[in-house]
Amino acid sequence: MTRPSFSDFKKKALADPEVREEYEQQELACELRKKLISLRKEAGLTQEDLAEMLHTQKSNISRLENVNSTTSPKLSTIEDYAKAIGYKVKISFEPRPAT
Repeated sequence: MTRPSFSDFKKKALADPEVREEYEQQELACELRKKLISLRKEAGLTQEDLAEMLHTQKSNISRLENVNSTTSPKLSTIEDYAKAIGYKVKISFEPRPAT
């Protein structure tokens, strides 16, 4: 018997509305953190550099960027982070696909 592929497993799991909702909530936070890391690196900054600019500790930047974090950062924190690396935050909303 062959094991199902990850994509098959994911498709089956996401068929459950509760699993899909949790996945979508976690996916957004994960995308945000990955984007923050990418932008910081594009700006040529280390976590230490950014922490110094924001008058905080490197551990706080690390926690903010941690894709496994269970806490959500405040919008003001994200705005401060973005400003320090030369960006501003823009929020948009998209309609959810019909289920």
